[in-house]
Amino acid sequence: MYPDPRHQDGPNISPVNPLPPVVVALFVIIMAIEAMFSLGAKGIIGGPQAIGWRLGAMQGYAFSAEIFQWMLANNRWPPEHLLRFITYPFIHAGFTHALFAGVMVLALGKFVSEVFRGWAVLAVFFGASIGGALIYGVLAVSAVPLVGAFPGVYGLIGAFTYLLWLRLGLEGGPQIRAFTLIAFLMGIQLVFGILFGGSRDWIADLAGFAFGFALSFAVSPGGFARLRRKIRHD
Repeated sequence: MYPDPRHQDGPNISPVNPLPPVVVALFVIIMAIEAMFSLGAKGIIGGPQAIGWRLGAMQGYAFSAEIFQWMLANNRWPPEHLLRFITYPFIHAGFTHALFAGVMVLALGKFVSEVFRGWAVLAVFFGASIGGALIYGVLAVSAVPLVGAFPGVYGLIGAFTYLLWLRLGLEGGPQIRAFTLIAFLMGIQLVFGILFGGSRDWIADLAGFAFGFALSFAVSPGGFARLRRKIRHD
C-alpha cells in the first residue's frame, strides 16, 4: 500500500512526486472561479456588473439550509437546488478563503492520492461535500449560506485519518492517535468560535470528515474486502 522509495531505481526518478491531475483540476477550478470574482470586484474584468458576480453566485449556487428544509417539508426537489450540493464547494467568501482551501486540497489530495486512485479522491471530496451539506441542512438553523471547499477538505482529512488508522493498526500502535489532527482542528474552531463568534460551518466540516473517513472504507484499494475481513474477525 505504501511505496518504498528504496525500491524505486533509475536515474530519471524525480525526488518530488507530481501532483495527481484530479487534485490539480480541483485547485485550478477553485482558484479560477475565485480569480474571476476578485478581478470582477476590482473592475478589471466584466464591467460594472461584475461587482455583483460573487453575490449572484452565492444566491444561485451556494447551499442554503433554508431551501433544503423547504425541500424536505414539501418533498419537492428542484434540480437547480439539488445542484447546489456540488456547486457550493467552488464558491468562496473571498480570496483568502479560497486560497487556504485550495492549498489544503493540494496538500491533502496529494497525500491521499498516493494510495487512492483519482476517482476515489474525487468520490471522497464530493461525497464529503454532499454529506456535509446534508447534515448542515438538517441541523443548522441559519440563513447564512454554506460556501467553500472546506467540507470536502475535511473529507480528505477523513481519508488521511483512515490511512493513518490503518497504518497504526498494522504496526500495532494505538489507532486513536490517527484522530489527533481532526481533534486539533475542531479545537481551534471551538476556540475561535468562542472568542470571535462565527457561523455554523463547523457542522458541515465535521460531517465532511465523518463522511470522508467512512467512504474510505469503500473506495480505498481493497476497501470492501478489508472491511469484510475485519467484520468476520470481530
